[in-house]
Amino acid sequence: MIVFQTIAMAFGMFSALPLPQPAWTPRNMRYALCAFPLVGLVCGLCWWGWTALAEFLAMPDLLRGAGLCLVPVLVTGGIHLDGYADTCDALASCAPQKRKQEILADPHCGAFAVIRLCVYFVWMLALCTVVETGGNTPFCVGLAFVLERSLSGYAIAVFPLAKDSGLAHSFATAADRRRVKNILLLLICASAGGMAALGDIGGIAMALAALAALVWYWRVAKKQFGGVSGDLAGWFLQVAELWQLTALVAAQLLLRALGTG
Repeated sequence: MIVFQTIAMAFGMFSALPLPQPAWTPRNMRYALCAFPLVGLVCGLCWWGWTALAEFLAMPDLLRGAGLCLVPVLVTGGIHLDGYADTCDALASCAPQKRKQEILADPHCGAFAVIRLCVYFVWMLALCTVVETGGNTPFCVGLAFVLERSLSGYAIAVFPLAKDSGLAHSFATAADRRRVKNILLLLICASAGGMAALGDIGGIAMALAALAALVWYWRVAKKQFGGVSGDLAGWFLQVAELWQLTALVAAQLLLRALGTG
């Protein structure tokens, strides 16, 4: 029963799926970060389903791409985009660290958040329109959704926090950190290894892009905010998603140019 409560809590917090919600208790929060990657698995299944439907109906590339672009947003309800927008506002302010943290807590959406969200979706739509979805690509993308969430949970469990309150603090303090780190590290290795095995150059490029996004995440969080937070975790997830798909498309274009794709 506790396993199902933990999974339901993770989906209730990090997805828009209508699952029954248990009361939050220290017991069912201990491994909630380990259930977080399961949301990525659902994103991957929906991404694969849309590609299959698009192929069956012979959809135009733009319509197929729009659906692929929106799949993770619809599954998650845009919760990570909220953190992405807040972080973009804070980073663009060039303010001192304390003021950046205040901007993260501000519920209002600033101009830079709107601008960068527009840029994000234009680029994501372009990538989703041109990406080749044949072969093992849908499986690699599905594993990418799992990998980025495993890395995000691992960062919450390992990296110092920016403040002693908020969502990230709640999950980090309630977690059995040693076991959570080990489980998530296993998921990171399994998903990255699966991407490399299934996607060859493209899968390897995606896994490396996710790891590069994690390094960038830590550097930004430490220097600009003094640690990680829930908003920064959302920002990282969107950055990792964008970087991984960019790496995949770049690898596909390179292989096509070399005549080996």
